[in-house]
Amino acid sequence: MRLTRIHTPGPLHTGEQTALSAAGAYHVARVLRLRAGAPLIVFDGNGGEFRAEVFAIEGNDVSVSVGEHVHGTAESPLKITLTQGISRSERMDWALQKATELGVKTIVPVLTARSVVRLDEKQSAKKQEHWRNIVIGACEQCGRNRVPDVLAPLTLRNHFAKSVKEGLRLVLSPNAPASLAGLTSMPSKVELLIGPEGGLDDDELLQAETAGYMPVRLGPRVLRTETAAVTALSVLQAMWGDLV
Repeated sequence: MRLTRIHTPGPLHTGEQTALSAAGAYHVARVLRLRAGAPLIVFDGNGGEFRAEVFAIEGNDVSVSVGEHVHGTAESPLKITLTQGISRSERMDWALQKATELGVKTIVPVLTARSVVRLDEKQSAKKQEHWRNIVIGACEQCGRNRVPDVLAPLTLRNHFAKSVKEGLRLVLSPNAPASLAGLTSMPSKVELLIGPEGGLDDDELLQAETAGYMPVRLGPRVLRTETAAVTALSVLQAMWGDLV
């Protein structure tokens, strides 16, 4: 039987008792309706994963007894950063959820010329927390015990100015001369830049190339932003990662 997996901010240690987060406690007590003694898996998001059991449920609070450490990892050998143009809420949520399932290491949400969404400082912080919760939920489901970093939203121009090139940089463009699947290099790190609804404009594509991004296409059809993310990540993992 596959045990329920709950993210619990750590560090975690065998033999201790720890309280679940509000979201984890709600899921255990209200959604799954587990009782004291029920087995589950807890992980701290930094690689630590442990067998555990529910110790006590008191109102909205749930505590668990942490058992033995579980060895193993579901992390990909290919370190992927997804620099994703911010799209409308459901599309962005879906893209980040699936990107997490497909093994991305870091997520950089960027505001572009064609982004429909506009965020002030308060909204940016709220969105970042929301996206982190989406990513945590995806980790709980897919078996990952390392939670991808979700950076604070920033403009694409600021990302170009602040980021440092590491490994292979790719930007999706339907008119690119090269195909993603036709690349022959064997990188250990890849940054993938994808535009929002409507894609990146010509000036942004030019800026991306200047910053060291190679334009690549995904076949003859124009994909939605969330479809492009899943498709491109799947291709990358199949070529250089752990998707077999």
